[in-house]
Amino acid sequence: MIMLYEDESHIRSYQALHSTWAETGKQRQIPTYGHHAHVTLFGTVNADDGDFFCLPSETCDAQAFLDFLTHVLERYRDKFIVMVLDNARIHHATLLDSFLEEYKHRLFLLFLPPYSPDLNPIERMWKWLKEAVIFNRFHKDKKAIQASVTDFLEWVTELPEQILQRIGCVIPNVETSK
Repeated sequence: MIMLYEDESHIRSYQALHSTWAETGKQRQIPTYGHHAHVTLFGTVNADDGDFFCLPSETCDAQAFLDFLTHVLERYRDKFIVMVLDNARIHHATLLDSFLEEYKHRLFLLFLPPYSPDLNPIERMWKWLKEAVIFNRFHKDKKAIQASVTDFLEWVTELPEQILQRIGCVIPNVETSK
């Protein structure tokens, strides 16, 4: 059995700027492109081993969620999956009923209480992704956002220990001096 934490995120080209340091008289200039491109992502994180699985989607609806669940079942073929997720409307859609019934021997959805994103560790992964991909910069178009997201995902999948630290499942090894 494995426990996966699931959520969706939208990486937009018009995120707010965050504070940054600059040399006196050399304020950083961030170009803008006058449009609102975005990329939708479905993802899971495994709090036991730091596996972060993420797929882009054209939409964020029940059908896209169903497609994502199919990929998750494929990825973890021989495992029973407990998926912890929020109460978004797409997670309760009638469209899912027959699929969830068919795979009840392999997949169980465990819903968090309403308005409790702090209980879902994948939220910390979305924050990390956004810090790396969109804070203090704008992307020219959707293709540029997708390229930045892909670069981040390729990089972070090689860092399961840092993923576990980021989501709060591993306490960093700190040596104390005497």
